[in-house]
Amino acid sequence: MSVDLATVKRVARLARIAVTEEEAERMTGELNGILGFVEQLGEVNVEGIEPMTSVTPMDMKKRADAVNDGDKADDIVANAPVSERNYFLVPKVVE
Repeated sequence: MSVDLATVKRVARLARIAVTEEEAERMTGELNGILGFVEQLGEVNVEGIEPMTSVTPMDMKKRADAVNDGDKADDIVANAPVSERNYFLVPKVVE
């Protein structure tokens, strides 16, 4: 896959990035280099290799999965202009 000048300009416009003609030409070469490297990675044989989250072995920190209400309802509505029984009260907007 390769990128042409029109594609670089279109992507820059979509990303709301102002690029000059020289910058767009330079970016075309850079993006083609990046895409070439990604294509090389696709050719690597990864048969039998387990996915990993880090280059060093480590265990993920896990917490107990306990269902609770958070016990924070009073704290959450404390700054509300108007509340009732831990619910926010808002003005009626639909008749």
